[in-house]
Amino acid sequence: MSAGEIFWDIVPYVALAMIIVGTWWRYRYDKFGWTTRSSQLYESRLLRIGSPLFHFGMLVVILGHVIGLLIPESWTEAVGISEHMYHWGAAIPGVIAGVATLIGVALLVYRRRTSGPVFSATTLNDKIMYLVLVAAIVAGLATTMIGAFEGNEAHNYRETVSPWFRSIWILQPRGDLMAEAPLSFHIHVMIALVLFAIWPFTRLVHAFSAPFAYLFRPYIVYRGRDEASKGQLVGSQPRRRGW
Repeated sequence: MSAGEIFWDIVPYVALAMIIVGTWWRYRYDKFGWTTRSSQLYESRLLRIGSPLFHFGMLVVILGHVIGLLIPESWTEAVGISEHMYHWGAAIPGVIAGVATLIGVALLVYRRRTSGPVFSATTLNDKIMYLVLVAAIVAGLATTMIGAFEGNEAHNYRETVSPWFRSIWILQPRGDLMAEAPLSFHIHVMIALVLFAIWPFTRLVHAFSAPFAYLFRPYIVYRGRDEASKGQLVGSQPRRRGW
């Protein structure tokens, strides 16, 4: 077994352990620090543009990675999706989402650097996080673009990186598969592992408590000013007797 195979067998579990232990520690001993440390009061114009671009772009990127890494190639072929069709169907939205994410994070970094109060509230921890985050996005875009320009000669990551990723979760690591991938994939995955390892210790930890329940909560019923004096409830739901 080569050093590269051993590396890709062990490092993912180190990063996973740091995520689990770090998140537990942060929640146990730093609950008041579990926040984005919002700076919207200091500057909101660039934030209104950069934040949606970053968050929605990142959401698409993450979903694309989950689909590409967890769904085996044999499954898509079984439903009639050729590898060429899958490649372009993933690459085009992936590049668009990656560019949107990069523009969004660039605006957020520019905002932090040029807005005095926001810059004063920026910690060394934030700077390291932004550096690793930007590096991960750039490396991912570069890997995607390299594959697009190579055409038929492009490396099929669904035969190496994807099965390696799945093998991690069933506790049967196949570092040999990851070792076969090109250098661009090694760089991208390594930066991603570093990002995940530091995730619990940065403002990114707030992603673990994102208010997804808001999407499914019932409509809020409230009193309108004109109706309050009459005791009638006005809202997004139909009025109900006894309310």
